[in-house]
Amino acid sequence: QVQLVESGGGLVQPGGSLRLSCAASGIIFRDYVMGWYLQTPGKQRELVAGITIGGSTNYADSVKGRFTISRDNSARTVYLQMNMLKPEDTAVYYCNARYKGMAYWGKGTLVTVSS
Repeated sequence: QVQLVESGGGLVQPGGSLRLSCAASGIIFRDYVMGWYLQTPGKQRELVAGITIGGSTNYADSVKGRFTISRDNSARTVYLQMNMLKPEDTAVYYCNARYKGMAYWGKGTLVTVSS
């Protein structure tokens, strides 16, 4: 059974940092493209950052220079380091794993940026 379990969300003040983690099980992690998405109420889920099996990364324009995605294949975990957080970063963040047309999602972790 495939499981993606996110952790690390919470309440942080503007300008602060959080590190999200997504631990995967039930998949050959190193073969999967991994990504972080966010969703706010009433809106579709959107890509925040992605990382390929070779380690290439891509980011939404809104987070470039502030967020960093990374992966540890031995730990089967993908991370999202979030710095200089803004109130508009408030959302539920979801982990995604993709391989040859298959896609899996975690249940999400809430990030709230507020003073």
